[in-house]
Amino acid sequence: MDEVRPTSGAQAHGLVSLFPPGLQAIYGECRRLYPDQANPLQVTAIVKYWLGGPDPLDYISMYRNMGCPAQDIQEHWHYVSFGLSDLYGDNRVHEFAGLDKPSGFGFELTFRLKREVGETAPPTWPAELMQGLARYVFQSENTFCSGDHVSWHSPLDNSESRIQHMLLTEDPQMQPIQTPFGTVSFLQIVGVCTEELQAAQQWNGQGILELMRGVRVAGGPWLITDMRRGETIFDIDPHLQQERVDQGIETEGSNLSGVSAKCVWDDLSRPPEDEEDSRSICIGSQPRRLSDKDTEQIRETLRKGLEFNSKAALPPINSQRQSHERPQSRKDSLESESSAAIVPHELVRTRQLESVHLKFNQESGTLLPLCLRGRLLHGRHFTYKSINGDTAITFVSTGVEGAFATEEHPYAAHGPWLQILLTEEFVEQMLGDLQELNTREETKLPKEYSWPDKKLKISVLPDAVFDNPLQ
Repeated sequence: MDEVRPTSGAQAHGLVSLFPPGLQAIYGECRRLYPDQANPLQVTAIVKYWLGGPDPLDYISMYRNMGCPAQDIQEHWHYVSFGLSDLYGDNRVHEFAGLDKPSGFGFELTFRLKREVGETAPPTWPAELMQGLARYVFQSENTFCSGDHVSWHSPLDNSESRIQHMLLTEDPQMQPIQTPFGTVSFLQIVGVCTEELQAAQQWNGQGILELMRGVRVAGGPWLITDMRRGETIFDIDPHLQQERVDQGIETEGSNLSGVSAKCVWDDLSRPPEDEEDSRSICIGSQPRRLSDKDTEQIRETLRKGLEFNSKAALPPINSQRQSHERPQSRKDSLESESSAAIVPHELVRTRQLESVHLKFNQESGTLLPLCLRGRLLHGRHFTYKSINGDTAITFVSTGVEGAFATEEHPYAAHGPWLQILLTEEFVEQMLGDLQELNTREETKLPKEYSWPDKKLKISVLPDAVFDNPLQ
């Protein structure tokens, strides 16, 4: 990427035809907010993504926002991306789905960074951060929603800051727009500390964002990120943890229904030499691929991770052919289907397993108490989707409709997708046995937990096991 001055000022001189319509629509919303900043500093991809470059965002504009003294909102830099939505309308990057459909992925990213005293130009590191998130979206084809969290595990600006993760929310000033290629909303990145990320995972992202809006130094009403912030919202107000977060988990459970994770599973029911053994999906071996319909269901589960479901049901696998009137595109796999029972794909056999061994890295393992207490005890489900392949593990409670795991056969596999049904009594037992995973202390690995009467084994292993599967 390289810093340049944008040509957006040309629009003010009547040269609208030089600008792609999607780009023009976003510039219009920016000009509404910043009429006196027609030529903001801008970071642009030197080689555009559609020409083989590495950066999906064509541009990131950077504006100086004076805040709002009346609301005690401090001055800051405001970053806006261009490229997750369809800027050009000629299929060079995105398919056109219809005027009433999302344009491209349907959103652009924004970020608000506190302006430091004496700072005359915006730092450019947020542009690379936004490009990193955009690369994830393009490569995974998973979109972001308000309330989602991103585990980054590194200071956002590569400093020594405690701000090492992100939540996403609607930008407080930029309104959703209608472009010639569909609708576009604006999702704001909010920098958070590890403790705030963990609270969002255990409860829900929207709840933590609302708490942060009430704490000026943590962001205030416009959720402005301060990379020099040294205290979490729980350090500033210790009552928030017990009175809001813990109480929220107890009464509402967790809104997080799935995460991308380092995980694998073994079928211990069959000898390794059996060709049909699900060990073929494990570390060091070639995984079977998930069918498109399985992938659709798991993506929908993950996408809805921070939404409340009025009915605890997994989205179905639809084995019917899609209507010819409905264009095939990546966005189809992210759209919600009805809550009918699952109809497994006719070419993939669902298998009942007698005994399974689950393997997680430490970060994924620490989410097991959340999965059990925040999800299954509230009649919900939780999915781990492997980042290293097509493996997926879904825990379901007896109250979840549409699962192919049952109380009679609690372990069932659909290709590389494993479902595990746990009764409330067994969940309570597991919570007691896994209690040490609740601590924020580094746990000495490996850790193994076994329930022989249930024929279930769980291992928490070092990252190196997953990163170097052949060693």
